[in-house]
Amino acid sequence: QVQLVESGGGLVQAGGSLRLSCAASGRTLRSSAMGWFRQAPGKEREFVAGITWDGSITYYTDSVKGRFIISRDNAKDTVYLQMNSLKPEDTAAYYCAASMSRSTVVANTGMYPYWGQGTQVTVSS
Repeated sequence: QVQLVESGGGLVQAGGSLRLSCAASGRTLRSSAMGWFRQAPGKEREFVAGITWDGSITYYTDSVKGRFIISRDNAKDTVYLQMNSLKPEDTAAYYCAASMSRSTVVANTGMYPYWGQGTQVTVSS
């Protein structure tokens, strides 16, 4: 069992930056690819970014490419999401998740058995 705790959310103006962190306990993250997802009110949870267990491969949804960067520090069992040039449409609750796979990143939420509680990101115009 692994517990995930996100932090770093908040209120920021459009064009600003935030860095989200996801810290794990109970089990090392080294055996898992990791993903960041987000869910806005009234919308389905969507994939934002993912990273393989060793950080060698990353994936991003088109709307955040060039603005967001996912990274991980396995020594600290922590995954990060650096969010730059934020837009009002990035407003959502952001969740990190640990995948059943080690070396494959997928957007399907069903491949992620472990989830954090979420952290709110609000971008004002």
